[in-house]
Amino acid sequence: MRLLLVEDNHPLADVICRALQQEGYVTDWAKNRNEADIWLLGQNYDVVLLDLGLPDADGAEVLRKLRASGNRTPVLVMSAREAVDERVRLLDLGADDYVVKPIALNELEARIRSLIRRSHGSADPELNLGLLRIDTVGRRALIGNRLLDLSSRELSALEYIAVRANRIVTKEQLLEALYGWQDDINSINAVEKVISRLRAKLEGSGAIIRTVRGLGYSLGTDENQTA
Repeated sequence: MRLLLVEDNHPLADVICRALQQEGYVTDWAKNRNEADIWLLGQNYDVVLLDLGLPDADGAEVLRKLRASGNRTPVLVMSAREAVDERVRLLDLGADDYVVKPIALNELEARIRSLIRRSHGSADPELNLGLLRIDTVGRRALIGNRLLDLSSRELSALEYIAVRANRIVTKEQLLEALYGWQDDINSINAVEKVISRLRAKLEGSGAIIRTVRGLGYSLGTDENQTA
């Protein structure tokens, strides 16, 4: 999952980015409105975390421009402004959630998970396909009661395609979701290797990652295994 943090407070941004990266999120950081606009033009995100007090504009302008372009990426506004009228204004502009700083990191992570689930039409924190269970809160995957030994990147890839089950996910989308600009990755071969490892580890689960030639991958169930 790829997130954009728009925050001009460097120490706070560093803490948030580190915490989110430890949870398996690829997190880009924009320090002002101009950088945010550039990131949003060049990348697709699962959630945008938006501070209002930016040095070159009110963060609301980032939100306004995003929605005016037709971009429906979930936006979580983080602000020290407590007035109810301000919250109403941002929600009416198209924000999906609004939290008042300071916010606990575990609450921030929970709100991000909730926004991602809602954006894909699910309120359940557990994803199920065949015998495969993905606990998005506990960050683990199981086949029945057997815990799968997955790397952080493998788990992130599995969760990314699981919330889009039965839909095609391109290799390029996975590359963006799994790797940051600082990673020394210049080929989709890295994505293919992650998918290959996942396929081996999902054997017997009833969940299968299919290759859609020329397009990408689709996660579904093998009815012969789950019947």
